[in-house]
Amino acid sequence: MSLSRRQVTAAAVAAVPLTFAATGNAQATGRRSRTLYIAGDSTAAQKYTSNAPETGWGMALPFFLKNWTVANHAQNGRSSKSFVDEGRLKAILSAIQPGDLLVIQFGHNDEKSEDPARYTQPWSTYQDYLRMYIDGARARGARPVLATSVERRKFDTAGKALPSHGEYPAAMKALAQQERVPLLDIQALSIALWQRLGVEETKKYFNWTSTEQDNTHFNPPGAIAVARLVARELLRTRVLAPSDLHRLDASIPASWITWPRPAA
Repeated sequence: MSLSRRQVTAAAVAAVPLTFAATGNAQATGRRSRTLYIAGDSTAAQKYTSNAPETGWGMALPFFLKNWTVANHAQNGRSSKSFVDEGRLKAILSAIQPGDLLVIQFGHNDEKSEDPARYTQPWSTYQDYLRMYIDGARARGARPVLATSVERRKFDTAGKALPSHGEYPAAMKALAQQERVPLLDIQALSIALWQRLGVEETKKYFNWTSTEQDNTHFNPPGAIAVARLVARELLRTRVLAPSDLHRLDASIPASWITWPRPAA
């Protein structure tokens, strides 16, 4: 993804990830609330006041979880490679504990062949970097979970939703099978959702404003819709139990999304 000036500014000030606790009774029972870490790009990342109404799906995921804390380390413009090279995976691995989850979604920026700092090849270096996340989480007793990249808003002239991620989703699926890692197929589910909604209705889910027509990043309804897909996939793959989730079929008000001020 190419970064706007606003997105670059947000990335610079958002070096410290925000952690949000999902509602539940962990404190009442004395059990430690386990943590779900997110490693990913701007489609999942925490957004701040200067970004509104742009919203990452990681901001909405806590609405669907019980007894889990979400530590959103996703950052604008990162690929599986640059996230590692900047020490962001190391930061997660220094904090993650046995029983925690690491959800890994990269691909949007791995595709940037013109940028050697971010580019990976789907069937070689992309898989190699993803293995670092898998092996790092497992070495610390945590469970890695792979998530294919959420799709962009892209339609042909006949109104058919089009894939935009090339071989990266297939490469991730193959790696998940090889390494026996749960796979959340967000790419397939999101493109099916955009197809059901159609060309015009999908604009209500992306960051379309009077000054910006963004077909990659979400507004609150879009982030909530994608987070719901993630939560349902966590249930389908048995990564989480029914008791770990709620509101999967409930309406979530867009007003629940808030954009904090960046840390000083």
